Amino acid sequence: MNASLAQAVDRAVDEGRGVLLLSAHLDDAVLSCGALLSRLGGRTPVTVVTVFTEAGQPPHTRAAQRYLEQCGAGDAAGLYVDRRREDVEVLESLGVEHVHLGVSDALFRRREVVPLLARLGRVAPETAHRYPTYRFDIAKGRVARGDRALLYQLEADLRAQADRIDAALVFGPIGVGRHVDHLLTRSLTERLGQRAAVLYSDFPYDMHDSPDANYLEANGLAPVTWDQDIDAKNALIKGYRTQAEALFPKGIPPPVPETYFVANSGFLADGKGGWHDSRG
Repeated sequence: MNASLAQAVDRAVDEGRGVLLLSAHLDDAVLSCGALLSRLGGRTPVTVVTVFTEAGQPPHTRAAQRYLEQCGAGDAAGLYVDRRREDVEVLESLGVEHVHLGVSDALFRRREVVPLLARLGRVAPETAHRYPTYRFDIAKGRVARGDRALLYQLEADLRAQADRIDAALVFGPIGVGRHVDHLLTRSLTERLGQRAAVLYSDFPYDMHDSPDANYLEANGLAPVTWDQDIDAKNALIKGYRTQAEALFPKGIPPPVPETYFVANSGFLADGKGGWHDSRG
């Protein structure tokens, strides 16, 4: 475990300041940071803000239909009711606050189209959706122009959440796997840069992929590990019943340390929006 990361966490706890963690989807925070959340929950104000927490109305794209099949769900709206409930139960068990922003998951986000295409979309849903496929759209990391406005719409809300809990640290995904929702959430984390920001490795995507090396170099980011409370994290993941078996064989996640990325020059805020080196 990296000493400077532990020091930053302990300092936030000692000062009674908050920790804000941005999550793309309704399980990402615990999947990637469940061990850290186990350490923090109940000791200082912690808020997990999940951005993409809703489904959309049918007809669905083939990619969305496959996802529903993987989850054993016949109804997207009902699945997301269950997912939100799971998230609340798991986070409340940790003494962590939840905020669901209510934006539709990329699998279900529609775009504004002319009436002719809207009618065609009832037969061929891909024509009316912002990301028609998973492999060639959602997982390619190309954020649609229509989604860029989301950053401006959500930034003020997130700043208000950070101010409300006097957040000493803000965590967000680094975007392993290039999922557009994760990259949008990373961008939101960057926009809160006047606070001390830490990016986390997207688990379990990072079991098969690596973070963007160019992004790491451009931002001077280095990986650090967190290996405390891993067993507690695995128990928490099982609380996401609609997702666990689709993500892991028999619903059992491997007990691996969490990975975080911090600036080479240090990441502890100096209280004025700057940075100082905490590595010693």
